[in-house]
Amino acid sequence: MAKGRRSDFVPRSAQPMGGLQPGMLEKIRKIQEDMAATQAALENELINVTAAGGAITIVISGHQRVQSIKIDPSLIDPNDVSMLEDALVAAVNEAILASQEHSARRMQEVTGDFSLPGLF
Repeated sequence: MAKGRRSDFVPRSAQPMGGLQPGMLEKIRKIQEDMAATQAALENELINVTAAGGAITIVISGHQRVQSIKIDPSLIDPNDVSMLEDALVAAVNEAILASQEHSARRMQEVTGDFSLPGLF
């Protein structure tokens, strides 16, 4: 045997998948397919968020894309633009958080308690 060579070496591509149980690869593939379908569906799922005491309504998708913003005219004061700006920032941040939580719940429905470190 040549110096530095191991006779028991097996390339990673030829090794079994870390002792995965039978059917586990199929389950992983199914979860990945379901995750991709859920991600696609989230693009069209809309979340309505109201803020500033109901004076601002934001519609946002499951992909955190703002679809529309409605502002009650009573909130618009030309002498206090900064108040409107602050209310809009807070409302958009609240909408993004709501969308992220919605997306996380939907993905949790797909993956359940299943997890492989580094896979999902």
